[in-house]
Formats: sequence, C-alpha cells, structure tokens
Amino acid sequence: MVNEWSVLSLDKALDINPRVQLEKDKVYPFVDMKSINPSVKDVHSSEYRVFRGQGSRFRDGDTLLARITPCLENGKIARYVSNKDVKVAHGSTEFIVIRGREGVTDNLFAYYLARSEIVCRYLISQMSGSSGRQRVPVRAFAELTIELPPLIEQRAIAGILGALDDKIELNRQMCKTLEDTAQAIFKSWFIDFDPVHAKAAGKQPKGMNPAIAALFPDSFDDSHLIPKGWSLDGLDSLGTFLNGLALQKYPPTDDEWLPAIKIAQLRTNDTRNADKVSSSIGKEYIVKDGDILFSWSGSLECVLWSGGKGALNQHLFKVTSTDYPKWFVYFWIHHHLPEFRHIAAGKATTMGHIQRHHLKEAKVIIPSSNILEIANRIIDPLFENIVIRSLESKQLEYIRDLLLPQLISGSLRVSDAENIINRCR
Repeated sequence: MVNEWSVLSLDKALDINPRVQLEKDKVYPFVDMKSINPSVKDVHSSEYRVFRGQGSRFRDGDTLLARITPCLENGKIARYVSNKDVKVAHGSTEFIVIRGREGVTDNLFAYYLARSEIVCRYLISQMSGSSGRQRVPVRAFAELTIELPPLIEQRAIAGILGALDDKIELNRQMCKTLEDTAQAIFKSWFIDFDPVHAKAAGKQPKGMNPAIAALFPDSFDDSHLIPKGWSLDGLDSLGTFLNGLALQKYPPTDDEWLPAIKIAQLRTNDTRNADKVSSSIGKEYIVKDGDILFSWSGSLECVLWSGGKGALNQHLFKVTSTDYPKWFVYFWIHHHLPEFRHIAAGKATTMGHIQRHHLKEAKVIIPSSNILEIANRIIDPLFENIVIRSLESKQLEYIRDLLLPQLISGSLRVSDAENIINRCR
C-alpha cells in the first residue's frame, strides 16, 4: 500500500445512491441512458420530465453509473453537470448514483474511481439476473476493498485527469462549431440558394464578397428547382460507396491484425473494444483517419472517422470521391439522412436499411466548378481543422486512459504523471 493511503470498502469510500430531495409531480431535468457518451466525461439533462417518485435522483457533480448490461460494459459512466437554475435532477432507473463521501473522497476523484478498471471490472463480475438483463446489485459496493489516497492527493489526481478531459471536451465543442459553420455555408449556397435568390431579386447577397457573388447565377432553370447552369444528379454520382466485408470470415493471425469497424465503433468513433480481424484484406477495405463512413443499416449514421486504422465491416460504406471535395459529399449524405432513416424505419426487418437504388434516387445539386472551387477554399480548412482536433483528442484520451489506472492504484505518482503529459505535448 502506498504510504499514507487508507484501506476502505467501496461503500465506505463513496456515497452510493445518496439522498436527493425531489418533489413528486414537479418537473425537473431528466437524463436518460442514451444521453451518456462513453467518451465524454460530462452529461447534461436531455429534457425535462415530471418526477413520479421513481428512478434515480442526483445533483450537480454526481456520477451516473449504468448498472445494466451491456451499458456498463460499454462504458456508460458520466458526471452530471446541471444547468444554472436547477441543481437537482432525475433519470433512468438503471443508474447507480455515486458521490464523493464528505471528508473522505473528492467528488471528481469519485468519478475517475468509478471509471477505473479495478472498479468497473469488479462491478461487471458481480452482475446478476436473467441473461441480457443482468444488473449490478448495490450490495456489491460493500464487498470490494480499495486503497484510497489522502484527499489532497485525490484532488491532484482528479485535477490532472480532469484537465485532459476538459481539453478533450473543448476540442469536441470546437469541432461541432467548425462543422456547424461549414454546414451553414453549404446549406445557404447549395440547398437554400440564398445568393441566387438575392441576385434574382436584384440584391447583393448578404455578407458575401462581390467577387464571389458575381460567380452565382441570378436565375433558375425552367424547372425553377435549381440555379441556371447547375445540374441535378443522384447521390451515388458523387463518389464510390464501398460496402464492407463480412469480417468474421477473416480471423486474425497471431502477429498482424486490424480492429473491425462495425456500427458500434462508428457510433463511438473508437475501436478500443473492437473485434480483431486479419490485416490481409484488400487495401480498399482499410479505413484511415479522415475517411467518411456511412452505415446503411441500423441507426444510419455518417461520420468523419478519427478512430484510427481499421477494417471496414459489412453494413458500412466507406465513401470516397476523386471528383468532389470530402465536405461536399459528407454534407449531401447528411442532407439525405432523415429521408434514409424514414425509409429504413419502414422496412419489415429486424434491422432497417436502405439499398443502392435509394442512393441514386436521392438527388444532389452540382454547382459550377468555379463556385465549388471557391467554396472549397472556405470549407476545406474547416474540415481539416476538425480532423486535426479530433486526432488530438484521441491522443489525449490515450494518455488519460494510460494514466488513470496507474494514478488510482498509486503505481504512478502525480509528479511523474505531469512529466509524462509534458513530454507528450
């Protein structure tokens, strides 16, 4: 045991399901299970609901730990951050609420302790119940003994890990801002045709450089659907939609393998829990950072991949183009996602999907080459910045996940962790 560390059962180190006073039939912020992103430290309320006296209750700074399979195995643990007005909230019945015990445990340290491998692995091993609906019993917290550092060291540990998570979150927010900005330009120019409508009305397009505005037509074609001189085509014309392989047919060798990128990995943009498959697949089926991945079945998502090298599984398209910028293809897919999801929802199968003819039937509008070139000069740097920041976050996540178990166990001291972080900068 590290010098000055104490030995406590987990229920004595942490406050499990602490009392939180809520008034029945009153509306409070609510957090459901799907709101928790395993790769994001904080969770906010997803909506407001009437409190009926059931479910979990928590306050600002409490940790929500999924007690049911497979949510816990998938890392659904987050720290609740309230809005400014209401500090208390309620949520899913499948949450165990964890809080630092006053005078014993720092609240942020309690979050990282809950996320640590020693606690998670133990809680998963204690699950009981019918297959597919197993849950962690609260009594399990009394049966695990841990070594706990002094409060001052807990705060230092939480400070280091928290700073990494804060930078990850800042990058995530910046990526969203960059994508929203790029999408707003795309929508204004190629969906709503704001510059064309303005010129058709004899006005200068608002906020647009006159030299750029001069490139846009001032009228629509005879159908009145697209700007004059532009063209209409199917989504599939923008590039190659490569369907993945049935990767279970490609077992890994001892020395060389790749993580399989399936729909589950697409949702998290991460391969840490992925199956291993052979690296001896066609190079066209190898996914790299910055690739566009589009799931054509299940939840139907489209992401700019930043989870590292991997193998493309069936039910996913890797979308590439030699004729159009990446952002142009990406935003047109996103434009049609609601329509595709509606089609998939109407399928009488367990997993809804779309087919290739739906890609052809989904129409895209192709502007003149000079307008596309100008748009690319503006939007492409935004997209490149998204990839750069996403990859930086992946590196920060790697460092955090490397340090967390060692700091929690005491095998690495705070000063040594700071040195590691400094060397990685």
